[in-house]
Amino acid sequence: MIELNDDDVVVVLCTVPAEGGHAERLARGVVEAKLAACVNVLGPIRSIYEWKGSVAEESELQLVVKTTAERYPALEAHLRREHPYEVPEVLALPVARGAGAYLEWVRAGTRP
Repeated sequence: MIELNDDDVVVVLCTVPAEGGHAERLARGVVEAKLAACVNVLGPIRSIYEWKGSVAEESELQLVVKTTAERYPALEAHLRREHPYEVPEVLALPVARGAGAYLEWVRAGTRP
């Protein structure tokens, strides 16, 4: 695992069902709670995966969530609690570089 400082910016990926308004509800919820500065909703995408012994295929949307390492644990807990899937995708990717002003905007947008 990569060691991160609390103020390091991370990008979190999370897929949600394309139908049912889950993407908008989750995105708005994490931004309002200051768990993320911004969420992009991409898609629809087609996901093919193995689940409980069978290959499944679903239409989904991809959430691209910008937050900090410090806020990540609370963000993950929120997504796991509010997500409709039994095992939601929640992947945090460290940001190696970025525009300084943008990275500071993410940090400022996630301060409680």
